[in-house]
Amino acid sequence: VVCGAAASGNFHWTPEDVAKSIVCMLMSGPCLTGYTQTINDWYDRDIDAINEPYRPIPSGAVSESEVITQIWVLLLAGLGLAGLLDVWAGHDFPVIFYLAVGGSLLSYIYSAPPLKLKQNGWIGNFALGASYISLPWWAGQALFGTLTPDIIVLTMLYSIAGLGIAIVNDFKSVEGDRKMGLQSLPVAFGSETAKWICVGAIDITQISVAGYLLGSGKPLYALALLGLIVPQIFFQFKYFLKDPVKYDVKY
Repeated sequence: VVCGAAASGNFHWTPEDVAKSIVCMLMSGPCLTGYTQTINDWYDRDIDAINEPYRPIPSGAVSESEVITQIWVLLLAGLGLAGLLDVWAGHDFPVIFYLAVGGSLLSYIYSAPPLKLKQNGWIGNFALGASYISLPWWAGQALFGTLTPDIIVLTMLYSIAGLGIAIVNDFKSVEGDRKMGLQSLPVAFGSETAKWICVGAIDITQISVAGYLLGSGKPLYALALLGLIVPQIFFQFKYFLKDPVKYDVKY
């Protein structure tokens, strides 16, 4: 959200703009990401019963009616905040509301049958990465300025890094995914190949952006980004590439 607000060129450190950005974060994070996570946990309850039986739904700590209530409360709260932000920003076309609706629909088809995008490692992980990186950015930019096609393309490309980040989460679920027929990348390619796809997607994307910044005449920004990538690569070799199943959370 902050990246989008900054990229709009119209964010100012006034109480109103700060308040708008915080409401946008509440919409994107606790409400709509919360909705996404809850609906995913609900449709993954059989897999979680194998991989992580201690989680709230498979362990029975949360009842079915409580889960359904939580899904609806978070979804409606998120859509309500999106509509409020459109009114607050004075939009003629409710762009933030439609982004919220589109993201919520994507969340549903990611987790729920018959489409269940997460059954395919490539499509599912890109949908996940693009949602977490692009959608809040677009909301922040639309709130303070104009969402333009070049920003949509650039953030979708940057979401390839999000695909890599999403793969990290798949290693702990290999056993259950295999039994339930989900073709996550560690299941499809094996853990050894998938771990290199994972770090490659993360690192190559960010190094490419550093190159883009350098080519745009911004060498200091390029160096700053490279400086942030170096410790990332260090910890990939120290932990993740050694044993992605054992060290995924630590990494």
